[in-house]
This record gives sequence, structure tokens and C-alpha cells, in this order.
Amino acid sequence: MLYYLNGIFVGFLILSNILAVKVFSVNEWIMLPGAAILVVVTYPLIDVITEVYGKEASKRTVRAGFITQIFAALFIYIVIALPPAPAFTEQAAFETILGGSVRVIIASLVAYFISVNLDVYIFSKIKERLGAKRLWLRNNASTMVSQLIDTALFVTIAFYGIMPVSVLVSIFIAQYAFKFVASIIATPLVYALVFWARKLDA
Repeated sequence: MLYYLNGIFVGFLILSNILAVKVFSVNEWIMLPGAAILVVVTYPLIDVITEVYGKEASKRTVRAGFITQIFAALFIYIVIALPPAPAFTEQAAFETILGGSVRVIIASLVAYFISVNLDVYIFSKIKERLGAKRLWLRNNASTMVSQLIDTALFVTIAFYGIMPVSVLVSIFIAQYAFKFVASIIATPLVYALVFWARKLDA
């Protein structure tokens, strides 16, 4: 089961980098990147891996995700640089969707690596102190704190100096509020996946 969870987690990370190009509106004040919807799944997955397989397994998953994102970005840029065939007339659109900016990619990688490692650390520490009970507490506490750091790092590194500070604060509040609520909503999913993983590995 661990292999499936690892594969899904890494796959969603790559997908989030593609979906981040699309920005959608919740209302006239709140706008979010498309990748925000994957928060409902990615952080619960790493918490499930930590819960069932331990901290070291989670760290390996985090490293695998980080390395895969670097290679994905590298190959995307290689393919973008290749001369398009005469029949391929969508080079500009291809670059817009998959290219991104170097700054956004760096922001994504830094925020991911720090926040997910922090998530694993907090989750494990709470489990060490409180034992196997209160999965809901360590899941939500670790995700909410790590997502606070993730959002702050990404918004600052990607957009500071490009957008007014007031806009950055608005983006930060909107994204974190969404992730906060998503963490609570995803709690039953964490319980279901933990039960499923233990049952399949029994």
C-alpha cells in the first residue's frame, strides 16, 4: 500500500505545478490557484504515510517528491526549448501553460520542501507525546501549521516586489483560509485511508 500512496502523492505534486497556472475566483475578492484544490489530498496523504509507516517513510516520500519535481521542471524546459514541428501551432500556449517562471518554480520547491518536512515533524512529535489516539488532532495541527508556512513562503518568494504588499496579504489570507478549511474537511479521508492501509497491509 505504501507504494501506491507514494505514487499518488508524487503524481499529485507534479499535477499541482501544472494546475497552479489556472487562477479561479471564489467570489470577487477571493482568487485561488487551481493547485489549491489538491491540498485536500496531498497533505492528508503524507499524514497517512507518517501514521501508518512512520517518520522515516514519510521523509523518503518527501525527498522523492522534491527530486521528481526538479526533474519534471527540467524535462518541461527541455521540451519547451525543442524546435516545434511545422504542424504544431500551439507553441506559445504550450509555453504559457507548462513554462511558468523560474521564480514561481523556486518558490514552489522551497515552500514544499520546508512545509512538508515540518508537517512530518509536527505530526510525529504529537504522536510521540499523545500516543496513537487523537489522529484528528495531529493531522489537523500538523497540516494547519505547515500550510501557514507553505503559504507564507510561496507568496513571498513568488510575488514579493511584483505585487503591492496589500495584494500579497489578501492572497495569503485567502489561500490559507481555504487550506485551513480543507484540512478540516479532509479529516474523514485521513481516517479512511489509515484504516484502508492497515487493512491491506495486515
